[in-house]
Amino acid sequence: MTRPFLRLAFAATVTLPLSTHQESTEPLWRDVEVIRTGHGVPHIRARTLRAGAYALAWVQSEDYGSRTAMTMLRASGNMARVFGHDSIESDFGAWRDRQRVAETYHRLEEPTRDVYEGFAAGLNRFVALHPDQFPPGMPTFSGYDVAAQDIGGTSASAIRAYQRLLDQPRRDTARRVPDEPAPAATDNVGSNAWAFAPSRTKSGRAILLRNPHLNWDAGYYEAHLTVPGVVDFYGDFRIGGPFLVIGGFNRYLGFSTTNNAQDLDELYALDADPATTDHYLFDGQSIPMRRELATVTFRNGDAMATETREMWSTPLGPVVHRASGKVYVVKAAGEGDYRAGEQFLKMIRATSLAEWKDAMRIRARMTSNFTYADRAGNIYYLWNAALPVLPHPSGGDSLAIAARDTREVWTRYVPFDSLPQVLNPPGGYVHNENSSPHWTNLRAALDTGNPYPNLEAPSLSLRSQHALELVGGREKLTLEDVVRRKHSYRMLLADRVKPDLVAAVKATNPSGDVAAALALLERWENTSEPGSRGGTLFEVWWQRYAQGLADSLRYARRWTASDPTRTPAGLSDHARAADAFAWAVGEATRRYGRWDVTWGEVHRVRRGGVDVPVGGCAGALGCFRVLNFSREPDGKLAANGGDGWVLAVEFTDVPRAYSVLAYGQSPDSQSRWHADQAERFARGDLKRVAFAEQEIDAQAVLRYRPGERPD
Repeated sequence: MTRPFLRLAFAATVTLPLSTHQESTEPLWRDVEVIRTGHGVPHIRARTLRAGAYALAWVQSEDYGSRTAMTMLRASGNMARVFGHDSIESDFGAWRDRQRVAETYHRLEEPTRDVYEGFAAGLNRFVALHPDQFPPGMPTFSGYDVAAQDIGGTSASAIRAYQRLLDQPRRDTARRVPDEPAPAATDNVGSNAWAFAPSRTKSGRAILLRNPHLNWDAGYYEAHLTVPGVVDFYGDFRIGGPFLVIGGFNRYLGFSTTNNAQDLDELYALDADPATTDHYLFDGQSIPMRRELATVTFRNGDAMATETREMWSTPLGPVVHRASGKVYVVKAAGEGDYRAGEQFLKMIRATSLAEWKDAMRIRARMTSNFTYADRAGNIYYLWNAALPVLPHPSGGDSLAIAARDTREVWTRYVPFDSLPQVLNPPGGYVHNENSSPHWTNLRAALDTGNPYPNLEAPSLSLRSQHALELVGGREKLTLEDVVRRKHSYRMLLADRVKPDLVAAVKATNPSGDVAAALALLERWENTSEPGSRGGTLFEVWWQRYAQGLADSLRYARRWTASDPTRTPAGLSDHARAADAFAWAVGEATRRYGRWDVTWGEVHRVRRGGVDVPVGGCAGALGCFRVLNFSREPDGKLAANGGDGWVLAVEFTDVPRAYSVLAYGQSPDSQSRWHADQAERFARGDLKRVAFAEQEIDAQAVLRYRPGERPD
């Protein structure tokens, strides 16, 4: 798919209207009902998409207070109007997106505009009825403001990062040699996703698991939006907008996202024209840069003032720096693309794999692995990216590529059908845990000889290897089996290195506590199960052993693509391992009172009045149930990220599903839905999802029309 360059023009500043339609004589709250089921999950029943989006903005605001409106304030470019000059950088950062919205909003399909405008109306209604939750001077939002979140291209933060890079005393342009294959990831961020074909399930129906991993303030928000004959979608709507990256299911299909690693932009160094001001040389011609004046209004005490800055761009992309006879521009995939919301609405309304893939071919959603399953029995994996076809090695995020003509810059995308993808493979499963796409299914492994220099390098983390052992067999599973497997407490790293650790410590002829601790470690079953003894000691040891040691130096056998599911393994430095173990025995005693504490004595879920043990560990330890922890004043470790939102669905005629959201529907400690799922999550227990109308009505605990005006 080829994207045309942005047209070169000297446009005047565009003033955006506050709304794009004549307000109905009937307020939107009359056209929608919210039904809260157990744990506060909102089920929105609306007559129109506009009313449904209105209610979605309302319930997000109801549970998260000002956060959604503040997100919209930032997108609207009005932060400085409310908070003053200190917020002006945010508004200048939003300026280009605002200009693009003005150019393109009318091109969006009406259903998409209905969602944007309904969402804005819901925010406006909430702000009007709850002024005490907001600073004075809040503007009235429009569909344009909501749509600004979905404009693609170079983000303001990316531009600032390139500017900081180029402001260094010397930046030579160069062509980078492609990196060697990346080692398995060792951090705790990311997500898990599985799909099972009917051949692998006892019901003969496909099953999908969604399990994103982010901090517990990331704003995953469980909700159900129904507009009869239009949409009936259940999933996680991220706080802040109607179309932020989400996953879930409808009656026909479902999908889950996991982060992938793609290189979607390039920094180019163009030759400035020494003979003509503000021109550059390209394709043998002197080409003018586009100059626009961006004006931002800011609060100055009780008055308002303005600040104006120049914004420069080229048909290749925005200018981020000029120095030493060079003009540096960023050419980013999706620059100015405005259809991300439209694409997502088509995805959640699709009724078949063909319709869903047609939506994906829009390619306005430019990142993420997608794992898919449907009622027809299809399972599918897509490494999704609007991936540029590079005529040169990637410059990554640190090197500028010298370019003098069109042949030296990228001008098209890797075709959609050429992206890594797997459909209905043998073995009846697909999976992803943020590793590269190559081992999505071991029986249908993809070629590791990547044909494009910016395609994700082969990698398979311990977490992904753990997943393959959980999903890659031949047994048939129920939905409940899938949930149980998802909560595996196994610590795969211990399987790989404990034999070498035991041998290393034994070689030192240990005595006293070190000998006793070693005996405990030998008995330990290599899990992070809450009642397990030995895991905490192993965790403290690994932190010491691995500290400051490159991944390639930790193991006797580092990870390799030629043996992806059995490496890394062993320990490279036995003396270091034994010393670290002796240290860990003393350190665990210092931290926790003794070295033989159970995992759950130390690792806790603490939210509101809940304080319970929890199993799960860092991805670097090979856990599938990844959890991040922060140290509390009493020395215990409290979960604050990683695993937190779990959704598993079986595509029976009426989808059957379970879910849990560890941090609840609201971050407000006074809300009854703040900590009511925390203990359930810690136990690995999921609630039954209410999807059919009769299920929702039977589980209803609260019904209301959001923003209803009292008679």
